[in-house]
Amino acid sequence: MTRLPALIDLLLVDDHPLVRDGLRLRLDAIAGLRVVGEAGNLTDALRLIEQTQPHLVLTDISMKGGSGIALTRAIHQRYPSTRVLVLSMHDNREYAAQAQAAGAHGYVLKDSPATQIVEAIYTIMGGGTFFAVDMREPAPAAATHGLSDKFAAREIEKLTRREHEILRHLANGLSNKQIASLHGLSVRTVETHRMSIKRKLGIDGQAELIKFAVEFFSQS
Repeated sequence: MTRLPALIDLLLVDDHPLVRDGLRLRLDAIAGLRVVGEAGNLTDALRLIEQTQPHLVLTDISMKGGSGIALTRAIHQRYPSTRVLVLSMHDNREYAAQAQAAGAHGYVLKDSPATQIVEAIYTIMGGGTFFAVDMREPAPAAATHGLSDKFAAREIEKLTRREHEILRHLANGLSNKQIASLHGLSVRTVETHRMSIKRKLGIDGQAELIKFAVEFFSQS
């Protein structure tokens, strides 16, 4: 078990100031925790991480100017000693799987009681992980062979340019609606592309698709 610092420094990342204010009030009241900064987007968050060197970053998923998934991946790559706890409004295994694949150490709902958020912080800082959603999922038969780097590189060539773009957007945490708006498509068209991507890659579940996308683009 990792030895806990006497004072755990936290950085809050959410594009809603009221949410950050609420979190700060809840966390600053806990002995042993200290909020050292707040950011409303990915760029400001990375700048503040460099300046404040927090032990733990608490981030939302859906933000303007870059998703929390992209931020988590950047932190994992640039600041490997900094831990990440995702606070989300989505009680959804797919989002939690995205966060975990990007390098998050935990996933807790925003409306969770303060006691659970604090428990997650101390669990993560103690060297553990804390996911407040059910991460269990039977492995699809088509996915049990594993997606090796060689397999991924070979199968990804089957995708069209548009499918490749959509897969990258999925890795960055964008929803079907956001992808559709970005490319001037209907949501149904994006869903059709997702089905085609899964078929070509031999993937059945949505969570498996997101996990593959995040892992593939983090290595490319």
